[in-house]
Amino acid sequence: MPRIVALGLALALSAIVVAPAEAQKYPSRTVSVIVPYPAGGSVDGVARIVVQKLNETVGQYFIVENRAGGASGTVGATAVARAAPDGYTLMVSASVHVINPFLYKTIPYDAVKDFTPVTLLADGPLIVSTTPSVKADNLKDFFEQVRKEPNKFTFGTTSLGSASHLAIELLKRDARLDTLVVPYKGTAPALTDLVSGQIQLLADPMLSSLPLARSGKIKALGLTSLKRASAAPEIPTVEESGVKGFEFVSWYGLWGPRGLPNEVNAFLREASAKVLALPEVKQRLGELGFGPIGSTSDQFAKYIDTEMAKYAAIIRDAKIGTLEQ
Repeated sequence: MPRIVALGLALALSAIVVAPAEAQKYPSRTVSVIVPYPAGGSVDGVARIVVQKLNETVGQYFIVENRAGGASGTVGATAVARAAPDGYTLMVSASVHVINPFLYKTIPYDAVKDFTPVTLLADGPLIVSTTPSVKADNLKDFFEQVRKEPNKFTFGTTSLGSASHLAIELLKRDARLDTLVVPYKGTAPALTDLVSGQIQLLADPMLSSLPLARSGKIKALGLTSLKRASAAPEIPTVEESGVKGFEFVSWYGLWGPRGLPNEVNAFLREASAKVLALPEVKQRLGELGFGPIGSTSDQFAKYIDTEMAKYAAIIRDAKIGTLEQ
């Protein structure tokens, strides 16, 4: 009998020790936040600000992992789509994630169905800039020059299907311009050619364009938001330049794989909301030209639906055909 009692006590103690391990709350190990673009860009900038503060408020669990490659971030997005839906593989990406399905004949995932939208993190306007050699100090004068001699002007975009690309196409449509648009493979080469005068117009986030504008290497003509930005109040909006109602923002969100557990989703959403409400985070994002948002998963999903409808119309009107990867 004593041996049976001892065995029972051992099993009971074993259950007590094992139970907490099985009931560990999320997160209990490293969480990879995949950014499907190289370090240094706007997506990477937003991700690192949020991840740094998550580590300070939740614990040192989160790391940013840059997985660039493929067409407009599809390599990193594929890794997230195929990951286990346990919350330990997440993605911070931009609006281009839901633009890709309109541009490529095949991508290895469904941009909506294979992901769980967690929260909309931030958004921000683009700066529409020209090269210093162009003799125009505002978009109205610039547009007049383009209409007179359209063959002398080439517009650039930082990548096919990016916010930069669709903003330029929307600007062309609303301003009634007929000009060649050249997509680049990244922000750096596009800005390099803008500085040198190889292209004459580019729409690009403030993170990368504002320092060049402030140094005089490029000439900022307008912002794609309806209101001027506190980070650059000297730059007028596109609407102020005569294109009524023009608005186009670059936005950034947090996703998980399809089937992300509700409790994990709720934890990430609430933790992100607390981080985005911090004064220092608002300040850091603001300095880069971004405004913090924070949303529920349902709100983010509805926002994605609305934005995709807008993107489809821009792509259709610009007659941008689908491409092979």
